[in-house]
Amino acid sequence: MRQDLDAVAFDLDGTLYPNYRFYIRILPFIIREHRLLRAMGAARDTLRSAAQEGRFYDIQARIMADILKDDPEKIYTKTEQLIYRGWEPLFKKVRLFPHVHETLSDFKSEGLKLALLSDFPPLKKLEYLGLADYWDVVLCSEETGRLKPDPLPFMALSQSLKTAPQRILYVGNSVEYDIKGAKNAGFKTALIRNPWSHIPRNIPEADFIFKDYRQLRRYVLS
Repeated sequence: MRQDLDAVAFDLDGTLYPNYRFYIRILPFIIREHRLLRAMGAARDTLRSAAQEGRFYDIQARIMADILKDDPEKIYTKTEQLIYRGWEPLFKKVRLFPHVHETLSDFKSEGLKLALLSDFPPLKKLEYLGLADYWDVVLCSEETGRLKPDPLPFMALSQSLKTAPQRILYVGNSVEYDIKGAKNAGFKTALIRNPWSHIPRNIPEADFIFKDYRQLRRYVLS
């Protein structure tokens, strides 16, 4: 595989660490702010389904405000303070999947470019997770105005890496957003299967499926 790749790119949430470790920490927030979270989820589903003119965060706040029957500016501020900025410090106590550091270090040592593409702002999270120094490119799909699985964020990643899509392996935990999105953009794909997931064993869009980062390391460097 190594001879076919110039870069390996990763999703963040649920891919570099198990989602449950984060969800446990925000459970009180989920209970308290369930209406805000449901509105945000619905807004993001709307934004995934069709492109809309305007700044992503403004559109998201407007859709959420329509659902909550509230003021868009107030919802914008609340979302920024409670979710975007409020959740970030929790990552100081979230543990990564085993062997993530060794895998990233070995990829770098072999001359592979490393990139990260997340649907939420990743920079502070990476810092708190101890992963800030590995990356050649870090992108948030929100900055492109589109969310995964839209091809636009993946193409922006390819352009930032100055690497053709077919020379990039994208690693993610969501079949719908990560794997299908990356495959449709021309990337190679690897799916991490969490132990508690109900993902089918045969995923046509996934070139490789793994449970342990040592498996991914062997696959990429073979």
